[in-house]
Amino acid sequence: MLHPPLSAPDHWRHNHLGHWLRLSLERFDARVMALMARHPGVSLGLSNLAARSQLAAAHWHISRHLPPEGARLTELAQRAGMSKQAMGTLVNQCEAWGMVQREPDHLDARARRVCFTATGRAWLGAYADSVAQAEDELRQAVGAEVATVLALGLEAYSAD
Repeated sequence: MLHPPLSAPDHWRHNHLGHWLRLSLERFDARVMALMARHPGVSLGLSNLAARSQLAAAHWHISRHLPPEGARLTELAQRAGMSKQAMGTLVNQCEAWGMVQREPDHLDARARRVCFTATGRAWLGAYADSVAQAEDELRQAVGAEVATVLALGLEAYSAD
């Protein structure tokens, strides 16, 4: 079935805050990935994966949600808003890349914790540096006042 071209009343479908938020997030994440691909603290293997866009947005969940002390897979999946199975796939990939490892949980001998390796901790440091630089670039692009209002507004909007 052919659809008619968008008319002026339909313009809202591509001109709303959600659309701009999605495009902005894609641009921000792409910039962070580009910075990480060249970061001296990132291992050569991970740098090559980042440079070739082999790390997907889903892999950011490990960087964003795995606490320094580690977490059980179920906890990590809940923090990221993912199924345990999907998070397990990400953890398997990141484990193969040397970013994380599974260790026994000292509170429950039956359980395992996902923890950063030394390579993963270096990745996390590079992630912090890259996010800070991308935020600085955003401030330069839109101005400090607009960036502050944007950050405050998004924080308020995303609060529970």
